[in-house]
Amino acid sequence: MNRQNRTVRRTVVALAAAALLGTAGTLPAAAAAHCPAPAVINGHAPTLVPEAAVWDQAHHRFLVGSLRHGTVSAVALDGSVRTLVDDPGTLIEIAGLRIDQAHRRILVTNLDNGIGERSGPATLGRVAGIAAYDLDTGRRLYYTDLAAVAGDGGSHLANDIAIAPDGTAYVTDSFAPVVYQVDPDGTGSVLLRDDRLTPAPGSYGLNGIAYRDGRLVLGKWDDGTLWQLPLRDPADLRRVEIADGGALLHLDGIFARPDGTIAGVTNAFFGAGRDAEVELRSDDHWHTARLTAVHPSADPTPTAVTTGPAGALYQLSGGLAEANAGHPGDTFVLRRL
Repeated sequence: MNRQNRTVRRTVVALAAAALLGTAGTLPAAAAAHCPAPAVINGHAPTLVPEAAVWDQAHHRFLVGSLRHGTVSAVALDGSVRTLVDDPGTLIEIAGLRIDQAHRRILVTNLDNGIGERSGPATLGRVAGIAAYDLDTGRRLYYTDLAAVAGDGGSHLANDIAIAPDGTAYVTDSFAPVVYQVDPDGTGSVLLRDDRLTPAPGSYGLNGIAYRDGRLVLGKWDDGTLWQLPLRDPADLRRVEIADGGALLHLDGIFARPDGTIAGVTNAFFGAGRDAEVELRSDDHWHTARLTAVHPSADPTPTAVTTGPAGALYQLSGGLAEANAGHPGDTFVLRRL
């Protein structure tokens, strides 16, 4: 083979490799669909402390939000980490994180729980915000101050997010009995304020939230209760009757699965409760529900559950307890369930 032919062949091979990897360094959807779902993804990043995770099918990667740095990172299946969103003038800590598929953007909650590097006396326990960022570039699209929307001057902590098919977002507040509605353009309002959702003194109240067929399912961390909120009539908030409700004590993140069930995690943060993945099913639009599975967690203090490659379910353990004790670690685990 002469030198010219060798050069042409190297060029063709290089172009083929680039086409396979795609411009963002990720597999295209057709190739990604055939990639296996790893049993365990061990992530490594200095004191990242991720609290939430979502699967970004478009780029074949997980996205995690950092409580410590207030950033969003892309996590490859080999555990390598790359920062996608860093907005230090806006974000202090990130808890909730969702992908708004209708608008190709990432939504995150902003808070100050005293764990982040940007935490300070003026913002500690006073921040409830939601921000939107471009899914491809990480560019900020809007920021909404939900504590200002609440307008009561009290303590606030924006925790988790659910997104309706039209891109409307709903956000829980762990320090106030409030659920916020955020329109696709970033306009925020109080959807519900109900004293039954008030957290126990010194604890967290509302946490996980999921959208199900025109209603919201809400988890309350301090007492493990589950609530359903019909969007057509928010005043008709009702507690979901569950036979073994005690199993949901310290219910953290929840996830609406395509089959109509809800998966979630409970944790032993602050000592009570247990580290486990739970699965719930309802046959009456979440007026009642039954606990169909409880799986003890192999990792401490899980905080989120999400889908992953090939539709597998993954649980996130990001080192929350250690970070809260002042010893943030450099590793986290995404484990297939």
